[in-house]
Parts: sequence; structure tokens; C-alpha cells
Amino acid sequence: MKRIQLTAPAGIRTTIQLPSSKSICNRALIINALAHGTCVPENLSDCDDTRVMIRALQDMPETIDILAAGTAMRFLTAYLSVTEGTHILTGTARMKQRPIQLLVDALRSLGARIEYTENEGFPPLRITGGTLAGHEITLPGNVSSQYISALLMIGPVQENGLTIHLTGDIISRSYINLTLQLMHEFGAEAGWNAEDTLTVSAQPYRPIPYYVESDWSAASYWYEMAALAEKAEIELPGLFRQSYQGDSKVAELFGQLGVETVYEDRKVILRKSGTPVTRMDYNFINQPDLAQTFVVTCALLDIPFRFTGLQSLKIKETDRIAALIAEMKKLGYVIREAEDSILYWEGERCEADADPAIDTYEDHRMAMAFAPAILRLKKLAINHPEVVSKSYPHYWDNLLTAGFGITEA
Repeated sequence: MKRIQLTAPAGIRTTIQLPSSKSICNRALIINALAHGTCVPENLSDCDDTRVMIRALQDMPETIDILAAGTAMRFLTAYLSVTEGTHILTGTARMKQRPIQLLVDALRSLGARIEYTENEGFPPLRITGGTLAGHEITLPGNVSSQYISALLMIGPVQENGLTIHLTGDIISRSYINLTLQLMHEFGAEAGWNAEDTLTVSAQPYRPIPYYVESDWSAASYWYEMAALAEKAEIELPGLFRQSYQGDSKVAELFGQLGVETVYEDRKVILRKSGTPVTRMDYNFINQPDLAQTFVVTCALLDIPFRFTGLQSLKIKETDRIAALIAEMKKLGYVIREAEDSILYWEGERCEADADPAIDTYEDHRMAMAFAPAILRLKKLAINHPEVVSKSYPHYWDNLLTAGFGITEA
């Protein structure tokens, strides 16, 4: 088993070049392909998810293996449905356990030709692309926003455009809005027609040069380090005050945990400031990828919390709710869940492992959210640290730059 042992610096004063936004990269790549753009978007991430997307769109092999990239699976399922040719879309063993039936059913209702090659409702898929005549679908609003974004992005190239009706609670609205913003930039007419209805006109995209912003989700781990360190000043280039990314909310949320964000031209600076709140309650419905960061940070700062809106965590790279409970227990914290969508902690402790080693469950965010905990612990190891390549390949290099010690155990 690959394992690293961490040691912490006394304080952090550093400048870190974050990866570009994976969320923006993969949307920009799909939209650029649908626009028949000849220029690849600039400042693309070199993470696994973006690499597999670039390779798929450039090479278009008969069998497209997207490995563990859930975003690529969902976006390419829709893209291949409107692109001439027949392709098998597959991934890792875990990817073959991640449900995709809701998206497939929606695409089929629009006229897409998609078959399951192994288990009904799950990848791999055989997709034969063509023109989709259907133009109206209804989906539950509490499904992954990636399903909705995948459908939205192909709307402009459909014969009659697209209308999506969302029922019930709508989660991750910020990611839907991110998709709409990018579509607008490439010349599409799309938006909210009502509180629960999205419409896309049958107006083709136009190719444009595009520069991708740095990733606010990746920034969250540096906010965590700033909160947990005794002293910290961290400069993060490429982040903007006016951001399309829903996870830019991290700046405001960490303000409650004693971290100030100073916005300068095309960068932010994080500094320790003020006293953290004594309790944190927040609904992560629009920022589910931040949940692991805040669970670890609040517990280690001894701040009780109740985090709601976490229903999508169960179908991420792993069941993140179960994984958080199991791994926080190793650090001596008893985190509880409720209603499959809530995690809370009221200060309950248990005996911590003498030599805690965090399992990462093939989930990049487990590794990145737990590593900063060494700032408050004597010992910490991370199992399978290579999982960070999914979204932030240089994470461990950046920790070394910031003064952390990393040795293979």
C-alpha cells in the first residue's frame, strides 16, 4: 500500500499556483467542441479529469475510457449523443457502479440511441450519435447538477432547442449557473425561464478564445491550512472576486473561521484574522465539494457544526458521508449523520488512533481535506496519496513548497 507520512511547518508564508478550475475546464472543452472551435481553451488543468476529456475529444476512439472522471462520464454521454459515430463509454470498476440511468433516460426521451453493455442503469454505454428531435424533459431538481449541465450544453445544437423542467428542491444551482454563463460566452441563448424551468434556444455556439480561472475548490484546502496554522499568509494567483464558481463561497465561509481574504489584481491573499465562530451551521446544497474541508477544519478547531444539503455526497467518488465518519473517528472525533444528507458534531470525542492513517477511498478530496489536519496533530499518514491526480496533481509538491514534510511510509 502506498502511504505518506506528514509533518507540519511552524507557520505558512507562501505563494501557490493552483490548478485551473476543473469545473470550468470540462464545460469549456465540451462547449468548444460543440462550437467546432479550432483553438483549445487556455490554462487548462493537467488533472486526470481534464486529461481524459481532452484525449476523448481529440482522438474520439471507438472505446473511450474516462477512468474515474464522473464529470467526463456525464458530459460525454450527452456530447456523444449529438455527435456522429458509435462509441463505447467506460471507466474504472467504481465508475461502473455509479448510476447514470436518469441521464440516459432523459437523453433517450429526446431521441438519443444509448445501450447499456453490462448492467442496466450503469456504465459502460454504447452511444450512437445523431440529431435529437425531442426538446422537452422533466427531471428531479435534486439530482447531480452534472446531469442537468450535460443536457443544457447540448441544447444549442438540438433541432428545436431544449426546455428542462425541474421538480422539487433544486440542488447545486450554482453549478447550473456556471454552465449557463459559459454557454452565454460562447454565444448560446440559455437561462432560467422560471424558478424551476431552463430554456435553451436552437442557436449554435460560436468559437471564441477562452482563458480558464484557477480553481476555488482547490483553494479551499489552503484556506483550511490558514485556519489550522498558528501563523499564515498564503497568496493564490488566478482567483477573482467576481467568479462563476460556486465554491468561491469558500472565502466568505472561512471568514467565519478566522481567515481573511484580501482581493488584489487577479489574485487573493489569505491571512489569519479575528476569532472563529463558536459554532457553524451551513447548508452545502450549492457547494457539496467543500463539505469534507469544513468537517475536518471545524472539528480540529473544536467548533461544533451541523452541515445539511449533503445528499449528493453519497454518489461521489465514494460515499463521502460514510468515509468522513470513519476517518474522523481515527482522529478521535465522533461525527454523526442524519437523513442521508446531514453531518453534525456536538463535541463528542473517542480515543484516537495512536498512528492515524487516513484511507482515501479513491477520492481525491479525502486526501486533500485530511492532509492539513497535521497542523493540529502529532502524527498523520495518508494512504494512496496519488488520488489527488484526479483534480490537483501538484498538491503534494505545493505542500512541500509551503514547508510541510512528506516521507514515504
